[in-house]
Amino acid sequence: MVSLNRVVMQKSTRKMITALSPKDLKVAEVSGKWGEMFDFKTYEQFRYPKYDICAGPYMTEEGKPRKFDLVMANQVWEHLDRPYAATKNVRRMLKKGGHFWVAVPFFIPFHAAPMDNSRWSARGLKNLLIEAGFEEDAIRAEQWGNRNAALRNMEEVWPPVYDKETDPLENDPKMPICAWALARRT
Repeated sequence: MVSLNRVVMQKSTRKMITALSPKDLKVAEVSGKWGEMFDFKTYEQFRYPKYDICAGPYMTEEGKPRKFDLVMANQVWEHLDRPYAATKNVRRMLKKGGHFWVAVPFFIPFHAAPMDNSRWSARGLKNLLIEAGFEEDAIRAEQWGNRNAALRNMEEVWPPVYDKETDPLENDPKMPICAWALARRT
């Protein structure tokens, strides 16, 4: 079972990550496990509260930022108190040419885990990444949603489970449900 809110994002993201040659990548995931589906060279999960990306980059024993080819954050940034600081910290952890992939909700119910603070459209994610130091032409941001998904998000049982018989996946740019971006450090 997959959440209706993530069907299109997951398909698009698999293409984005696959294009980066996963077997060659040293990867960190911020408080998630979505990256487990890929065959990365190395893959580490950094879970909150032991690792707080808002407080600073993940460090080596020598006190320098750990370096990665890819940092992933799936449905985490909306829960951060300081997402701009966190994005700058991620950029410090990327090797030159490394990528940051981030996915966030836009139109879904409030879900404090432990808090729920922010929402972004594709353009909003791009702005966040630019303000953190990524160059605009090195960012690919997308969003997906439609009125059916928005209505399903209002149902009592949340998140809605995708039903291929009744849930259309056509995109309505005026009704974003989720957004994701891949930014490259130049």
